[in-house]
Amino acid sequence: MTDDLQTRAINTIRFLAADAVQQANSGHPGLPMGGAAMAFALWTRHLCHNPGNPKWAGRDRFILSGGHGSMLLYSLLHLTGYDLPMQEIKNFRQFDSKTPGHPEYGLTPGVETTTGPLGQGFGQGVGMAMAATHLAAQFNKSGHEIIQSYIYGIVTDGDLMEGVSSEAASLAGHLQLGRLIYLYDDNHISIDGSTDLAFTEDRGGRFEAYGWHVQTVADGNDVEAVDAAIQAAKADPRPSLIAVRTTIGFGAPKKQGTAKAHGEPLGDEELNAAKENLGWPLEPHFLIPGDVLEFYREAVERGREIETDWMKRFDAYKQAYPELGVELERRLNRELPQGWDADLPVFPADEKGMATRSSSGKVLNALSAKLPELVGGSADLTPSNNTKFEEAGDFQKENPSGRYFRFGVREHAMAAALNGMNLFGGVIAYGGTFLVFSDYMKPAIRIAAISGIPSIFVFTHDSIGLGEDGPTHQPIEHLMALRAVPNLTVIRPADANEVAQAWRVALTRKHSPTALALTRQTVPTLAIGPFVKLAQGAYVLKDFGENPKLILMASGSEVSLIYTAAQRLFGEGIETRVVSFPSWELFEEQDEEYRESVFPRNITARLAVEAGATLGWERYATSVLGIDHYGASAPYKVIFENFGFTAENVVARAKELL
Repeated sequence: MTDDLQTRAINTIRFLAADAVQQANSGHPGLPMGGAAMAFALWTRHLCHNPGNPKWAGRDRFILSGGHGSMLLYSLLHLTGYDLPMQEIKNFRQFDSKTPGHPEYGLTPGVETTTGPLGQGFGQGVGMAMAATHLAAQFNKSGHEIIQSYIYGIVTDGDLMEGVSSEAASLAGHLQLGRLIYLYDDNHISIDGSTDLAFTEDRGGRFEAYGWHVQTVADGNDVEAVDAAIQAAKADPRPSLIAVRTTIGFGAPKKQGTAKAHGEPLGDEELNAAKENLGWPLEPHFLIPGDVLEFYREAVERGREIETDWMKRFDAYKQAYPELGVELERRLNRELPQGWDADLPVFPADEKGMATRSSSGKVLNALSAKLPELVGGSADLTPSNNTKFEEAGDFQKENPSGRYFRFGVREHAMAAALNGMNLFGGVIAYGGTFLVFSDYMKPAIRIAAISGIPSIFVFTHDSIGLGEDGPTHQPIEHLMALRAVPNLTVIRPADANEVAQAWRVALTRKHSPTALALTRQTVPTLAIGPFVKLAQGAYVLKDFGENPKLILMASGSEVSLIYTAAQRLFGEGIETRVVSFPSWELFEEQDEEYRESVFPRNITARLAVEAGATLGWERYATSVLGIDHYGASAPYKVIFENFGFTAENVVARAKELL
């Protein structure tokens, strides 16, 4: 490749991006213009991908963690032959286009994950590397190394400032995830101005302390230096950070190197000056020279050949290891094995019962034998969350085939990593912590919901029922906050049998994440109703009488409470329906006929009971017994009694509705 062709190929990336931002009158030209050369080096010399099949399992993954620079990625996807036509480039940031302001997984072919909230891509990449390392340890054999994917990313100053990146980087260094390579766009500029304003630590030293392999490239336009650094990163067993010194908005004479190049169009005058500065024609806009396009489109045939070679090697693998081959293919196709849920535990009625966190642990043990792809962990709360199943084995650098992940006290990184693991494929990943700490995870939960990633978030200690730890650890608003997240399925099971069904639902939700809310305190095992109907979100647990005039509804631990209250009401001649209501989202998916069968319009006296914020229950109930203030430190039975969660109070509140 001649120097002239290479220079023009890099400038094509720059000005496709700058022209798109200018036409949209919105966007971020600085990162694409400054990072074009390092992206060129990665995409044309290292990234193993097939534009004709963006979902090919053997590909490398590329993450643009600084998602605001999305036109860098869109330019590369268009140039290398993905199904992203020029009209989509011209429709950048417009309604219903495939080129939104930040990359969105599932919308644009070749976009591996949704990024933009800074640090999320960084954390997801760590999760992808964890999944790749785990699968390689489980399936690769000498001479048959079928899992070889690298996880590449471009990260920014903003990414490295975010706390989630610090958490994830620390974990990645501990685990020595050597197939993780990040190019750091070290341009010394953030929105406010120079990074000297707020970000002056030794970034390289920080990552070395984390256990990363750190390199520096002094000139971000030196393609050969970037290429050499990536080669060195591949040869090192540690995760790699390559700090590439770039100039934001490179080429724009007045705005390059300044915050003015970050998040606004250059303007016609400055854009034309940049083109003149770099020897680029002023017209036409969106110019792609013919020989440049021909060079980039070589990626189509090259990708086809790479995938074909991989498929041949996979066929040879399946011949040499037929059972492993069938298993790996099933897992990569995201298919559950036959009869995976045939032996889900069924728990007998038991007044004493058990905490739903405990029954969740039992269900996990039953599932783990049938689902070898089921992997998970906890944010340093394993014995409290009951998330470790027997014989799991810890995933560590010495044991990458282990199925249990010690995330440490890193809730945010855990959630982001779960998303990355589930996006990579071949595993079904879950992670646990206390419900109150869902606040620390919310940005990653939201990304999972936006992207349709089937991550499973296990939240225990789900109410004031956790007791003595007090208001700092007792969730009040958290269930409502999670229910407010579109495309997140929240399930709060009432007893052990509902827990088993909750896991069944979570494992079959292929296009949305699930949050399980589980108790610390024991709850009775009811085993009296059609608990398999949990999948419908709400169901009639029992009608006390043939013509109920009152409905009591509850989720989780309060279901047994309303059941007791209904018995007392019936004893007083008040016919009452008891509805277990574990999931609003699942219930709203049911047809109108089913919803009407649970909540007939003619029964207007409806009381909802939940040991959490009352907001939202008004859509189903005419009155709510909840808690809209913080809890207290005391044994949970004392707290429940003092805050009105007793059968006597439920009965009294119900009578007020009649």
